[in-house]
Amino acid sequence: MDAVTDSATPVTVSERAARRIGEILKTEPAGTMLRVSVEGGGCSGFQYKFDMDRERADDDLVISRDGATVLIDQVSVNYMAGSEIDFVDDLIGASFKIKNPNATAACGCGTSFAL
Repeated sequence: MDAVTDSATPVTVSERAARRIGEILKTEPAGTMLRVSVEGGGCSGFQYKFDMDRERADDDLVISRDGATVLIDQVSVNYMAGSEIDFVDDLIGASFKIKNPNATAACGCGTSFAL
């Protein structure tokens, strides 16, 4: 799959998140990408996982924006359809947040959700 950057992308990356991902990737070896996945667990049933990855699978969703590359496996894309990956810096700290319209509940920390 080629890099996806248009409005048909099932998952989007905000400008703030792309900028922060780009800053992080600059400190990693060339060719490193951010992998976002969904795993079972967390206080609400599912949780988001963020990893650095230098390998992409043939069926990964690849989102490229402003020098940042994000990989999402197809199983996780199913749970994240319509989501936006954002980066927030507020009084309680700076972190990536995923705005998932499919989530019926979320924990206070924002890293786990239920469907």
